[in-house]
Amino acid sequence: MKKLLRPLPGMDLPFLILVLTLVGFGLVMLASASSAVALYRRGDAWAYLRPQLLYAALGLCGMWLASRVDYHIFHKLAWPLLGLSLILLAAVLFMPEYNGCRRWLVIPGFGTLQPSEIAKFAVVLVFSHIIALNHDRMKDFSVGVLPFALVLGVVAALMLLEPHLSGTVLILGIGAVLMFVGGTGLRWFLLAGAGGVGAIGAAVAVMPDLVPYAADRLRSWLDPFADPLGDGHQTIQSLYAIGSGGATGLGLGESRQKHLFVPEPQNDFIFSIVCEELGFVGACAVVGLFVLLLCRGITIAAHAPDRFGALLVVGFVVQVALQAVLNVAVVTNTIPNTGISLPFFSSGGTSLMMLLGEMGVVLGVSRGEM
Repeated sequence: MKKLLRPLPGMDLPFLILVLTLVGFGLVMLASASSAVALYRRGDAWAYLRPQLLYAALGLCGMWLASRVDYHIFHKLAWPLLGLSLILLAAVLFMPEYNGCRRWLVIPGFGTLQPSEIAKFAVVLVFSHIIALNHDRMKDFSVGVLPFALVLGVVAALMLLEPHLSGTVLILGIGAVLMFVGGTGLRWFLLAGAGGVGAIGAAVAVMPDLVPYAADRLRSWLDPFADPLGDGHQTIQSLYAIGSGGATGLGLGESRQKHLFVPEPQNDFIFSIVCEELGFVGACAVVGLFVLLLCRGITIAAHAPDRFGALLVVGFVVQVALQAVLNVAVVTNTIPNTGISLPFFSSGGTSLMMLLGEMGVVLGVSRGEM
């Protein structure tokens, strides 16, 4: 305890301000976007906001603690956390389905836990650990490709069984960025592309249930209006919300689409409510905050005391940025609907607490040598 309370070098204040701004902005928008659906489903307009406030408070405490811990401890925790995440990813497959997926573990007295959030954290730790220890040999297949491919292959297979396509794409993207930054030879990425095509073919053969799931998502993306009351309903209502916002929006709290038109306004499609209530200006503000977070994170990584710290920062800020990009792309129907949340905005305790813990690690690296 004395070690946590001892004087430490100052953390990066611009990054801290950006994180706190995103958390505050996200809570305000969640309060507005979730009120109608919470009142309808649970008879309480604050049913989604109230637990999110608790998770935010716990997450901020976790962020403060993580910022004061010597991040080198994650060298020792990387593999155990990956093992734990794999166990949880396997356990979730035996949980009841929700909207055709098995992504949450139900913990009596606590709520739900999404193992994929822990898996993202673990993948960043393990990849940073391996690269930091073997950075001089990253051009070799046995060091710069094989261990990463094995980890990503196991994690991706378990997540596809849920199925969780967006989470799989996100983890593969994070892994690819860390491998590239770590020095993996470019030729291996070309071969990985060819291998990815083969992996998709294998997934189709081994997991035939994935085919109709993916095919339905693809059809509703290409023409959501072909099934306006079925698969295309969510996308159509999202586009209506975005279009009706105009330049400056209808005003905070004035969304019409959140009144049971957009099916998940408190979660995956909260960005459409942001666009409707705050307009193009508000949407640009949200995107701008994520861009600034990424840029500041890269600056922190460039000045990190060592390679391991730099890789941790890159992994965590790229995760946030890539997840935000995928969410905005889904909401605007730029890519098929894959069910991915908007960091700091969407309802979800596991996601928010893990995100804030990761941001705490970034702030810890920004302190320099401890």
